[in-house]
Amino acid sequence: MIEQALALVRSGHVIGIPTDTVYGIGADPKDPAAIEQIFAIKGRPWEQPIGLLVADLDAALGVVDLPDYARLWASIHWPGALNIVARPRDIWPRGVGDRDSLGVRVPDHPVALELLQAAGPLAVTSANRSGGGETHNDVEAASVLGNNVATYLTGESPGGVASTSVDVRQDQPLLLRQGPIDLGI
Repeated sequence: MIEQALALVRSGHVIGIPTDTVYGIGADPKDPAAIEQIFAIKGRPWEQPIGLLVADLDAALGVVDLPDYARLWASIHWPGALNIVARPRDIWPRGVGDRDSLGVRVPDHPVALELLQAAGPLAVTSANRSGGGETHNDVEAASVLGNNVATYLTGESPGGVASTSVDVRQDQPLLLRQGPIDLGI
């Protein structure tokens, strides 16, 4: 199943991915047409950029600059429900972060990690219509998004809530969304 999903991602399709928080949809972050598909499928406004899921801290350091305190948090909480918004190392297609910020996270889900290790970073967002309730498995996601997604990897997303999100682009971190991880800020 991973091989099929990987082939679909490499050919520009959007796929469904279970994570440790909520079920998601993702695509190759360097493929502008695939990113446009994600926004169209969700009805998502372009002002809400998508972040990346990566396989590990080293992969994150390849795409963003992390200050020492953020590296420490990542080493403690990854894989897990911590999304870190940092300065990107590259310019990504429209909709993937922006020129000054990019969210990255290492999910604590075996299916997602296997895919990310094979594919590299993926642009991933929740598998729902923009503003709608999150989905928690492939069956729920398929019932909401249908054939707009090329395939849905089988799996549950046991966390049920979105990740804690923190902006680390300044000297002092800024909590953007409280999730299951308490950073004490």
